Amino acid sequence: MEANLGKAQKWGVLLAIGIGTFMTALDTSVVNTVLPVIGKTFNQAITNVEWIVTIYLLVLSGLLLSFGRLGDLRGHKTIYLIGFVIFILGSLLSGAAPNVALLIIFRGLQGFGAAMIAANSPAILTKSFPAEQRGQALGLQATMTYLGLTVGPSLGGWLASLFSWRVVFYINIPVGLIFFWLGSHYIPADTIHTQVEKFDYLGAVTILIGLGALLLGLNQGEEWGWGSILIISLLVLAFFSMSAFLYVERRAKYPMLDLSLFKKLPFSATTASAVINYIGVYSCIFLMPYFLIQGRGYTSAQAGLILSAQPLVMAVIAPISGTLSDRIGTRLPAVLGMAVLSAGLFMLSRLDAQSSVQTIMLALAVIGLGTGAFISPNNSALMGSAPKSRQGIAAGILATARNFGMVLGVGIAGAIYTTGLAHATGEATQNGVIFNALGMSFLTAGLITILGVITGMVRVTTRG
Repeated sequence: MEANLGKAQKWGVLLAIGIGTFMTALDTSVVNTVLPVIGKTFNQAITNVEWIVTIYLLVLSGLLLSFGRLGDLRGHKTIYLIGFVIFILGSLLSGAAPNVALLIIFRGLQGFGAAMIAANSPAILTKSFPAEQRGQALGLQATMTYLGLTVGPSLGGWLASLFSWRVVFYINIPVGLIFFWLGSHYIPADTIHTQVEKFDYLGAVTILIGLGALLLGLNQGEEWGWGSILIISLLVLAFFSMSAFLYVERRAKYPMLDLSLFKKLPFSATTASAVINYIGVYSCIFLMPYFLIQGRGYTSAQAGLILSAQPLVMAVIAPISGTLSDRIGTRLPAVLGMAVLSAGLFMLSRLDAQSSVQTIMLALAVIGLGTGAFISPNNSALMGSAPKSRQGIAAGILATARNFGMVLGVGIAGAIYTTGLAHATGEATQNGVIFNALGMSFLTAGLITILGVITGMVRVTTRG
């Protein structure tokens, strides 16, 4: 599948990939809003219900590298479309689930399909568009990813209020079928290679256990206690599993993860930058509802309107930045974008009980500007620095970096915020404790993203 497609077919591929990306990203966050409703429906405590979200994230993150590699071996279109079928089936079963236990299982099935989609989408785009349009295409895909992640909570609440929480899952079925047809019609057939490489099953198992244990430990650390035996055991398991994975990959003839990719400074630096970017972005996404609703007393609807400043700006800037990076190279837009993101986080750290709505929305818009400017060129640089035979692996690494950064961002921000509130008594919003805790969290995220400016600057190439 080379970049010699006609104009109509190329944009048909982008449409199919973009909507698939939006759907899988949306389902990462859309269920958060309806968790209380689901808990009430089944009379379940939040500690049980939140596994509906956790299982999706764990399955999705743990299988991205495996399905990226499988796409390289069996064809990216094939794995992508099979993933769509599984995702639609998981949505149907989740919507019809009669209890929380089955809902958790079916959400895992959704995550299984979502991993197949997410791990192969960038590879399909990279092979469908020529190098001079790669940034633009990946920029539009990044827009769909980010919009899916950010509009999920408000969309979930709106659908649940109008109909039922089950509609949050059912809506995927008609939309998914339409864009499954688009993918079948527009995505070119996979190229069959004469040399058949074997799938690295041992690598797939060790990375699944390692990433799963790490993400579960980070995700549940606050709930179970960072010093608890369970969390410590998970982190130890993650360390040994990841170590075993690296050992296996160094000696495998056909490795799951081609570690030689990380010997290239552009690839390793862009991967690190992607993780750092999502740490900053998800610190904001996770904490701003606390600032607006608990700190300032806004309703969920009002908070949703204020928060829309970020994704709207990002949606406009990402394709522009991607197109610009096709012309001037990827390093400058990515570095400037990360710097602007850092500035936006520092602006958030200065907000307090007297900050105007305009000031809050300006800070969020700056974060959207920085994120939009960064994502497209950085994704383009990462995919462009990997050989054609490793595009699926590169796409899996890109998606894994995004999910890993999301979990780290929420974990770090949540830990700092709760620590800041730990000794608060009385009305936290009146004595300023909540704003101090939020300010320290945003300040830390801003300092972390400065590291992303450095990783962007050390790249030795400025194009692709």
